Amino acid sequence: MQTFLRGRRVGFWLSEKKMKKLNFLAFADMCRRRGIELVQLDLGRPLEDQGPLDAIIHKLTDLMLESGHNQGLQRVQDYIDAHPETIVLDPLPAIRTLLDRSRSYQLVHHIEQHMKDERICSPPFMLLEEPCGPHTLEQINTHGLTFPFICKTRVAHGTNSHEMAIIFSAEGLSAVRPPCVCQSFINHNAVLHKVFVIGDTHTVVQRPSLKNFPSGPTEREAIFFNSHNVSKPESSSDLTSRENVEGVSEPPSEDVIGALCRALRELLGVSLFGIDVIINNQTGQHAIIDINAFPGYEGVPEFFSELLNHITSVLQAPPPKAPPPSPPETIAPPTSSLATIAPPPSPPPTVARANQQEEVEPVKRLGCSPALSPSFQHTHTHTHSHTHSHTHTHTHTPTIPPNFQQHCVASIATKASSQ
Repeated sequence: MQTFLRGRRVGFWLSEKKMKKLNFLAFADMCRRRGIELVQLDLGRPLEDQGPLDAIIHKLTDLMLESGHNQGLQRVQDYIDAHPETIVLDPLPAIRTLLDRSRSYQLVHHIEQHMKDERICSPPFMLLEEPCGPHTLEQINTHGLTFPFICKTRVAHGTNSHEMAIIFSAEGLSAVRPPCVCQSFINHNAVLHKVFVIGDTHTVVQRPSLKNFPSGPTEREAIFFNSHNVSKPESSSDLTSRENVEGVSEPPSEDVIGALCRALRELLGVSLFGIDVIINNQTGQHAIIDINAFPGYEGVPEFFSELLNHITSVLQAPPPKAPPPSPPETIAPPTSSLATIAPPPSPPPTVARANQQEEVEPVKRLGCSPALSPSFQHTHTHTHSHTHSHTHTHTHTPTIPPNFQQHCVASIATKASSQ
């Protein structure tokens, strides 16, 4: 039975391009039938004049990455500061974290450490901020990276964020253009699993991906590619060839995906995000290789219905205890789409409201552990993360220990104080 909420007002701000892509105005009609007024926010004037707002839905990433002070973004922050009871989907500090690939990979490492599930691994990575020099190879070895590895922009948003390179040997380091994040390449039989999360539900969509490459240094020249083009549903090229498929070829485990989604929601307080997952063809382990804030949700058949159910759910949820006041945050976007992002604080779990912040501990070295691996199927899975999928066999559901976030916050604070 659908819930009717009388007199609730939800403000939203999306770019014109995203509004058209999602046909978001049609969503306003669905909200109206459930008693929710969806209000398109005008960032050219104070939000106080457009309230009151029970919740705000947004994708402000473009504004966050603009150089200099953005008045519209500041108006949103001013309203959130003045109305801590307003639910924000998703919190601005969390979005800043997801905009920084280095920081989001640190989060994945935290999750892997605390889930202690052999079916999950986080690929080794390192942040490269200076041009490659005589000590770069030593840094690569120290961080546990192996050839080949992928170079990605540190900023995980915008057209440039899809421009990547595969480096096959020390000779190829001259092709690296810092600042960037280097991440070990894991052979995954040219299959990418895109996980689209809406609250406590998620949809898994299979896409093409990079083919397998020989492990270790080779004389191959660096390959430059656009990840968006490679992973389009209809993509077909030599880079996505499945002619050399070997080892494990299987869909992701539903309970592992569900546990990863829950962990990210609890640690960051986010509910509208996407994760890119690959399956290691040697171990069967699940590896998160990217996280995206408010993705396009292509391939999610009931996006509006699930979004509306999620909004209804958070509007009905009892408000959390008010967090202690925190000092105002300075918005420090990069000078360009390839520049680094000032390390942003990240908010705590569950229904995220204003002024919830925490730091993320930099991680120097990551690794993957061996795991068992079953058989292969091609699937398009749409599930609720708290239910079982009929297409997979379940063993156990990894859970986050009750003190997971407290431990992260403590270690983060210790690390931050030493820097």
